[in-house]
Amino acid sequence: MGAGAAGPVVLLNTFVVADESAEAMLECWREDALIMKQAPGFISTQLHRAVGAPGVFVNYAVFESMAAYRAAFANPAFRAAIEKTPEGAVMRVVLLEKVAVPNLCVA
Repeated sequence: MGAGAAGPVVLLNTFVVADESAEAMLECWREDALIMKQAPGFISTQLHRAVGAPGVFVNYAVFESMAAYRAAFANPAFRAAIEKTPEGAVMRVVLLEKVAVPNLCVA
């Protein structure tokens, strides 16, 4: 991460499951999110589902810092909860930080 890594970081997680596993994935995410919500430094989360593709989801979660993110993901309760992810799920995780672009975006 760049110079701003001490500030807020955003987890962007895309996951794909078979359509018949979509409801199980939602329940798994709900459980994961309830655990994350208790983590120090957690700010917010939002889940999205692809239009016309019930097994495709995108989640983003905001943490106060990289340290808060790492601590939240090291939580044994969270680690146990993600073990319930439906078989065959494909996940892609990216950590993001804001980028300042003059006249468009603030850091």
